[in-house]
Amino acid sequence: MFTGIVEELGVVEALEDQGDAVRLTVRGPHVTVDAGRGDSVAVNGCCLTVAERAGETFTADVMRETLDKTSLGTLAPGGRVNLERAVTATSRLGGHIVQGHVDGTGSVVRREASEHWELVEISLPPDLARYLVPKGSVTVDGVSLTVVDVGEVSFTVSLIPETLARTTLGHREPGDRVNLEVDVIAKYVERLLAGHREDRS
Repeated sequence: MFTGIVEELGVVEALEDQGDAVRLTVRGPHVTVDAGRGDSVAVNGCCLTVAERAGETFTADVMRETLDKTSLGTLAPGGRVNLERAVTATSRLGGHIVQGHVDGTGSVVRREASEHWELVEISLPPDLARYLVPKGSVTVDGVSLTVVDVGEVSFTVSLIPETLARTTLGHREPGDRVNLEVDVIAKYVERLLAGHREDRS
């Protein structure tokens, strides 16, 4: 489990194509300090398992399914990625409950700069729109954000200078693909209510 509070911007060192998978090597001096084999690291919001660690880099195996259904398939050497280690029992929950299981992808529609913050509109798969509410939580490329407004095919978030400076969201341009994870609590509530309705019918 994660909180959506990015610990550092990592750099893609290598991508080894294995046909049905890719071996991804990322440089991240902060997250590799205590990383060991089997540990979980969120890379742009995707929960990956550390297979190897060498100095300031770690390597993870990314299945074809993940490459096809997330933005990890568009990574290239030298690209920046958001990194977060899994939470511990003593961690502060600074963002919200994030599983690192991407629900779908969207793309940046527009950016509107202001003096102290930036409004960003992101496209949204129609089947995910029901899980977003104004002032609710959403994860974009592993970053826990508060939803400003929601439409049928897009939503907006406001990015403060800290988020712009410390995550990839400060560099995303219109058309760039991003990973989306909706609030897992909303999905559980929907499931429970569906069962309740079936019991009453």
